[in-house]
Amino acid sequence: MPAKRPEISDEDVITAFETALSSRGRNTDPIQWVGVGIDGQGRLLEFVAVEDEPDGWLVFHAMIATTKVLNELGLRR
Repeated sequence: MPAKRPEISDEDVITAFETALSSRGRNTDPIQWVGVGIDGQGRLLEFVAVEDEPDGWLVFHAMIATTKVLNELGLRR
């Protein structure tokens, strides 16, 4: 469990990633994918991940979804 956000468990992040409501690639190298999903507690989490091997992902950022990311994904006006 990350020390910076102890209220968000690894399982919460995995659930949000696997149930992503929306995601898109950013213009980075390697491509970073930003997305929003619902965790096991019903919270809307944002995440940023990179594919680190075929069918393998490294999520390096996760937190309660922000307005900025919701706007980026077109989920908020």
